[in-house]
Amino acid sequence: MDKSWLILIIAGLFETGWAVALKYSNGMTKPAPAAAVVVLMGVSLYLLGYALKALPLGTAYAVWTGIGAIGTALLGLALFNEPATPLRLGFIGLIAIGILGLKYVTPNM
Repeated sequence: MDKSWLILIIAGLFETGWAVALKYSNGMTKPAPAAAVVVLMGVSLYLLGYALKALPLGTAYAVWTGIGAIGTALLGLALFNEPATPLRLGFIGLIAIGILGLKYVTPNM
């Protein structure tokens, strides 16, 4: 796997992390989770910016947000008892298919 794609995937995982920390921060009122939001968000954006050196903006942003959306949705199921209906899981799967499709049709710049 190309280094830029690996960094983009890691950036998406950090996006998932800050979104979950945001939930735990209770509206940014709990200091430790709120600090985690800021740090994780900063790392995620830095890594996204690094990946943009070699990847097209539209692809990188779509993949970054898609990874964040999938990770956040799955952690919502696991950590917050959000419903795991077949339709919901199916649509999360469609996001994953979109990410894979973008990976295979996008050349590095």
